[in-house]
Amino acid sequence: MLAAVAVVALRAHGTSQIHYRTAGEDLYRVGSTPPTYIRYTGTQVLSLRRDGAGLSFTAQALCRRTDPAGTTTERARFVQELLADGTFSDRVDDDPDFLTILNQPFAVRLDATTIHDLEELHAPVPFSAASPVGSGSLNGALRPGIPGILEGHHVVGVQFEADGSVNGPLQGHDATIAGRIHLDGTAYYDARQALLLALDARLTIDGVLSGAHLAAVPVRIVYDRTIKVD
Repeated sequence: MLAAVAVVALRAHGTSQIHYRTAGEDLYRVGSTPPTYIRYTGTQVLSLRRDGAGLSFTAQALCRRTDPAGTTTERARFVQELLADGTFSDRVDDDPDFLTILNQPFAVRLDATTIHDLEELHAPVPFSAASPVGSGSLNGALRPGIPGILEGHHVVGVQFEADGSVNGPLQGHDATIAGRIHLDGTAYYDARQALLLALDARLTIDGVLSGAHLAAVPVRIVYDRTIKVD
C-alpha cells in the first residue's frame, strides 16, 4: 500500500519511494511460425528526489522473465527529470523491455491543471504523441475512465487509444520494422498528488521485419504491461 507520506513529505531536499507490482506478457509471431510468449512478474520501486526546484524520478524493476528457454531474472532502470517547463527529459534508459513505470505511454506525474481537466473529461478528446517505437507519431483520443478508490487513494482514470505508423529499429533487437502500430490502455492518477498509481497498457505492432542477416518477413508483436501500486 502506498504510504500516505510517500509524496506529501517530499521536502525541499529529500527522497521518497513508491512500490509497485509489475506484470506483463510479450507475443512475437514471425512469418507463419507459432507465436512465442515471454512473461514477466515482479516488483519495482519509484524514487522521487527533490533538490530545490528540481525533481527527478528513478524507477528500478526486478522481474522474473519466463520464455521457452526457461526462467531468468531481469533488472531494468529508467531515470527522468521534470524540467521547469513541465516536460520530462529521459536521463537513463536501461529498460529495453518496457518494464518500468517511467517507460510507458502515460506520464508519471501530471500538473494540477491537467488533473482537473481529466476530472472534467466527459467525451473523447483528440491528441497526438510520439511513437514509442521508431520516429513516427501516434494520433488518437483520450476518454474518461472510471474514478474510484485505489489503495485508499482517490484516483482519476483516463483511457488512451491511438494509431500510427512505425519505421525504424526495434529496441533490443538487431533489426528494423516497418508497419502499423496501435496503442491502448488505462491509467489511474492520484487525484491530489497527480502521480501515476496504476496502468494497463498494450502496444501492438503489425509490419515487416528485416535486418542484415534476416530476410523480410511479416511480424506481429504485442507488449502487455500492468503496473499497480503495492
